Amino acid sequence: MAVDSALSSPLGPPACENDAKALQFIEEMTRNAESVQQRVLAEILTRNSQTEYLTRFKLNGATDRETFKSKVPVITYEDLQPEIQRIANGDRSPILSAHPISEFLTSSGTSAGERKLMPTIKEELDRRQLLYSLLMPVMNLCVPGLDKGKGLYFLFVKSETRTPGGLLARPVLTSYYKSDHFKTRPYDPYNVYTSPNEAILCPDSFQSMYTQMICGLLERHQVLRLGAVFASGLLRAIRFLQLNWRQLAQDIETGSLNPDITDPSLRECFAKILKPNPELAEFVRHECLKDSWEGIVTRIWPNTKYLDVIVTGAMAQYIPTLDYYSGGLPLACTMYASSECYFGLNLNPMCKPSEVSYTIMPNMAYFEFLPHEPDSTGVTLTPDSPPKLVDLVDVEVGKEYELVITTYAGLCRYRVGDILRVTGFHNSAPQFHFVRRKNVLLSIDSDKTDEAELQTAVENASRLLREFDTSVVEYTSYADTKTIPGHYVVYWELLVKDSANSPKNEVLQQCCLAMEESLNSVYRQGRVADNSIGPLEIRVVKNGTFEELMDYAISRGASINQYKVPRCVSFSPIMELLDSRVVSSHFSPALPHWTPDRRR
Repeated sequence: MAVDSALSSPLGPPACENDAKALQFIEEMTRNAESVQQRVLAEILTRNSQTEYLTRFKLNGATDRETFKSKVPVITYEDLQPEIQRIANGDRSPILSAHPISEFLTSSGTSAGERKLMPTIKEELDRRQLLYSLLMPVMNLCVPGLDKGKGLYFLFVKSETRTPGGLLARPVLTSYYKSDHFKTRPYDPYNVYTSPNEAILCPDSFQSMYTQMICGLLERHQVLRLGAVFASGLLRAIRFLQLNWRQLAQDIETGSLNPDITDPSLRECFAKILKPNPELAEFVRHECLKDSWEGIVTRIWPNTKYLDVIVTGAMAQYIPTLDYYSGGLPLACTMYASSECYFGLNLNPMCKPSEVSYTIMPNMAYFEFLPHEPDSTGVTLTPDSPPKLVDLVDVEVGKEYELVITTYAGLCRYRVGDILRVTGFHNSAPQFHFVRRKNVLLSIDSDKTDEAELQTAVENASRLLREFDTSVVEYTSYADTKTIPGHYVVYWELLVKDSANSPKNEVLQQCCLAMEESLNSVYRQGRVADNSIGPLEIRVVKNGTFEELMDYAISRGASINQYKVPRCVSFSPIMELLDSRVVSSHFSPALPHWTPDRRR
């Protein structure tokens, strides 16, 4: 399609007229970042001026930045919990937002083990859809011809509950996939999926994955890109293929769907899709029977141009495994978002994962940045030491900040907990590299376990050792992502006072399970419902191992007076030292308890 030259973009020549308008919008927003931010804040404060929360701070109708910053405090989730609980319990008065709260979006766990409940309003779906609409126009600048095929994306809905007051509580992507924005989206030749909506919206994770995989195999020559939300999700799909290819090939050969797929809408949908194809079935068997699965992605889907997955932050640990299975295909990280707010997009999505930077779109929310020292544990805010937050356009390249947001849905000066480093600017909008989640120690998928939670889990599990007169002397951990799914590994050094009465394998297995029962609901959902996390493992090491660890750290320059055992390790020489001292290994023998309705 010919594109009007007047609509061309500094980002590059657009693929079509719709793309041209999207790229022009990005340019307009980023060129005018400061004025857009002022407008966004004024809109939020005007709209929500009569809410219970904002009237506390006596803004008296002021919508300027200076008054807002001087009167409204910077807060965390815990500060808002009383208001959120009232809304969850059914209070419909304008507590945080003048617009009705339409549902809660569930975020990662709090220190109490509950999922956070993020209030949202209906129009936020429009804002999220707007950001999604910008992704393919940018990708089309980097990869031509994406309108000539399809994307094989493994997308899933997760469990949803209702609060006591009747509001839905569910993950942000589940909310989006179940919305009309997604279900009745207009046809876009650049953004066609192999998976039918029935497969994506099936709540049973096995049936959903199975039918999405079979569609991907049926259209293997059409597939130009493979994706999932997180890198871990795409690897889980590959592992699923390893475990189920025989039945998948059987279905393809006979044109009849696995009887384990019982969802009526899926069976009806596949009655139209699935026809006997012995030749494809034989191909699947031939490739999957090979000893090596190296490069399996491009062997089965030979026209794949890139993998579309998040590989920043904790997901970077999956890059070597993705490279192995894909033969080194480019990894595209396209956008930066959370339950609280969608933030921005990557204007150079085909860059190396280590160089990914996200450009904040200033129309999404009002953004502030709390300076963060890279070696510190965070910034503690008190009434006596008010923070000096930096505005969006005033951040400095090379510095790290914690993200603070004010949203249309009623979050005001809310600390998201993400640590970002400024890498540059696009026009006047800053670009950020995601460094990490603040205080997160272990993560496999969407789980986030901090040091305090791990400590509690170890303490609870070690109680099982008391009758054997045994205690945990020291411990550390790491997220093992070489297995699919990945799992937590915890190294224990034990003090056994009576070797004749030392705890046996069964006891240490129960210790693994006790640790899992102590971890938050996001972790347990990953274990039980999503199959995204494998059984926790305890590796018992020889006595004196942690002294050797300290000696090694001191030999590398650590101060003997300030040395603390790291509660999470990833440095290869340390891992090798620990693994060389392992005397026994034990796995959780069962799934921890989790139900969708469980709050703890």
